[in-house]
Amino acid sequence: MDLLELRNLKKHYATQKAVDDISFSIKKGSIFGLLGPNGAGKTTLLRMITGIFYPDSGDIIFNGKKFNPQEDVRDIGYMPEERGLYKKMKIGEQAVYLAQLKGLKKSEALEKIKYWFTRLEMESWWNKKIEDLSKGMSQKLQFVTTVLHDPSLIILDEPFSGLDPVNANLIKDEIFHLAQRGATIIFSTHRMEQVEEICDHIVLVNQGKKILDGTVNEVKQTYKENIFSIKTSEAAAVISSHLFDVVEHKEKQLLVKINEGSTSNDVLQHFINQNLTIESFNEVLPSLNEIFIKLVEGTRATRQFQTVA
Repeated sequence: MDLLELRNLKKHYATQKAVDDISFSIKKGSIFGLLGPNGAGKTTLLRMITGIFYPDSGDIIFNGKKFNPQEDVRDIGYMPEERGLYKKMKIGEQAVYLAQLKGLKKSEALEKIKYWFTRLEMESWWNKKIEDLSKGMSQKLQFVTTVLHDPSLIILDEPFSGLDPVNANLIKDEIFHLAQRGATIIFSTHRMEQVEEICDHIVLVNQGKKILDGTVNEVKQTYKENIFSIKTSEAAAVISSHLFDVVEHKEKQLLVKINEGSTSNDVLQHFINQNLTIESFNEVLPSLNEIFIKLVEGTRATRQFQTVA
């Protein structure tokens, strides 16, 4: 079942189409990647989902009914890229205050804050001020204040910014844990390797339009280029044939692109017939970063051509 559905959302600023007829849905309990270059429309989408902005047209369906910002925002946790913490305020007091804004009683807030501070190794922070924290420490606090009221929808915009590898892994584990407990997570970042590791499903937007929508595996399968990696037990002289073209060759390792009309079995048999011992034979799928660059640059080139024309 879908927790969130966007139907033909549009949002314009003067002559700029920040969001131009975008639709997609997000299943309950999934980790969903919202991707795009700077200025693509991601932030505007997130602000409409959280009720900060209203769409010019289109509908947002939240938990099976039309989104009501005044009521539904309490069931959303939003961690924006631009941090919103009060620098002079003590950390414990600020966490309690923000939890109460989300509808928790003080006793509930204290209980949940203690739980999260323990999980994220923040017990000694209570009387520190935000201005005394490093960027990474501030990031951990921002994460806690986003999730401590147990929202069903959690929006994380660049959540690993400023975190060292140890704390990044700590937050990543908590993201998986929250999804396993039933929370739905929208994850927005420019780091494609994080998306591949964390997300179930992705949408890519550029210049206000949706240009890609699918699971990570579906996307990779769609944009694969029939390239295979072959590792042999001994170095061999390999040249292209009617079956394939050699993309790269380094001693015992080579990449080949299989030609149209040929199959991977044909290529594997070709190497076996050369009396070579094959140690590995694997298809090479493109990374999300490669797909991202290809699609975004392709979209830009098309728009530029249309402008010139």
